[in-house]
Amino acid sequence: MITSAPAKFILLGEHAVVYGFPAIAAPLNGLCAHASVHPAPVGAGLRIEALDMNEVLPVELEADAVDNALALTAQKVLKALNVAPPDAVIRVTSHIPMASGLGSGAAVSTAVARAVINAVDADIDDDALNDIIYDIEKLYHGTPSGVDNTVVVYQKPVYFLRGQPPQLLDIGGALHFIIADTGEPSLTKVTVADVRRLYDEQPHVVGNTLADIGAIVERARDAIRNGDAVALGSLMTANHHSLRALNVSSDALERLVDAAIDCGALGAKLSGGGRGGHMIALVAPDTIEAVSAALSSAGAVHIVHTQLGADHDHNP
Repeated sequence: MITSAPAKFILLGEHAVVYGFPAIAAPLNGLCAHASVHPAPVGAGLRIEALDMNEVLPVELEADAVDNALALTAQKVLKALNVAPPDAVIRVTSHIPMASGLGSGAAVSTAVARAVINAVDADIDDDALNDIIYDIEKLYHGTPSGVDNTVVVYQKPVYFLRGQPPQLLDIGGALHFIIADTGEPSLTKVTVADVRRLYDEQPHVVGNTLADIGAIVERARDAIRNGDAVALGSLMTANHHSLRALNVSSDALERLVDAAIDCGALGAKLSGGGRGGHMIALVAPDTIEAVSAALSSAGAVHIVHTQLGADHDHNP
């Protein structure tokens, strides 16, 4: 039995979300964490083998102060189901880069949770599972926003406004995205701090830019609901221009954004903290290969295609 959970990416609204404006995040189904369940001898109990980390983690139902996220995930699921640990081994792998803003922690925890549920032949609804993964996110982020776990568990875009629960977004039609990695590290806390300094120096100018991003996100929410790829693409590019005005782009990101648009993408922008990391392009199905090739030629080190809506709008 194999379970999976997707990565997540910021579609629109990064940086402005820090100042009380909305943002939209979405699942990245082209990058996933996986967990498989294997039988163990009677009396062996449950253990998790994190293959990428070379860790073997025993799961004890009554253990206190569990500080490993995967072991704690399994324990919380077993307690929610009120069942004893099964005699099984759960093997975990992930293709999602860690500490890259793609929700690796939430995805791995969700894959493990679903594997535990399968191992005991039970079921938990998504609302209850989301609550569990949110609790696990506190180990990673202290006071998480709730975006990562909600996007990953429900596999739907989320509209997020700081201080409010994330809202799931319906998708009116198939939307195709290409996510490309610049290969350059991106430290979100650095770019967030730099935008704060810029805001302090030029509050009126920067404040207007942030408000523009907020308005773009509101219009994009309607475009997603309507499945209007052309409108959404235009809004993504406008969002990128605003982020560039905040000095969080980079030469590598600009090359990739320009390459995507020049090759026919409906829109493109940086995604996340900026100055490295990833960019995203919205494309029509018949331009996926051409835009991917153009991004590769422009220096992208890793490229993933993902689809939102239509037949990809499902749980694993």
